[in-house]
Amino acid sequence: MENTSKLYQDLDCVLITREQIAARIKELGKTITRDFADKSLMCICILKGSVVFFADLLREIDLPAEIDFISLSSYGAGTESSGTITERSGLSRDVTGKHLLIVEDIVDSGRTLSHLKAKLMNTDCASVSVCTLLDKPSRRKTDLVPDYCGFTIEDAFVVGYGLDYDEKYRNLPDVGILSPRIYSEV
Repeated sequence: MENTSKLYQDLDCVLITREQIAARIKELGKTITRDFADKSLMCICILKGSVVFFADLLREIDLPAEIDFISLSSYGAGTESSGTITERSGLSRDVTGKHLLIVEDIVDSGRTLSHLKAKLMNTDCASVSVCTLLDKPSRRKTDLVPDYCGFTIEDAFVVGYGLDYDEKYRNLPDVGILSPRIYSEV
């Protein structure tokens, strides 16, 4: 996809290139492989935003890992979290005795992940860890700190590589800062 496509025209800039993302995911995969060696690992993808990162990360984890999916939301069509977490669909697999790795696209306020992590820690799982592609600590409303982080970013509204604005831009292969003219027109 060329930087002249419509998707790129809606960005103020590309923040993280697909090459930078791929290199960092390789590093994360090696670290996770080392940390969970000889453990029963289950990777949990938070839909929809994490699916691109989740698929690429899984291919870099050199362990027999189970996977599952959960759908949570706190955004809707806006650029700010509503603060209300809605669980659209839950896990389908038993987590008993498993080391759970929640895979998220971005940690912003931390509310959604804090909610999910607390819920999972009240099960019979062995442990709960969080891996995020992007961390935006300046927006944090909880004390959640990801165990694994791809990139720490400043406070900007980003899209691409699974992240969206109103369900658009997920297919952008880079992470970019969405131009305010796009979401202020609404």
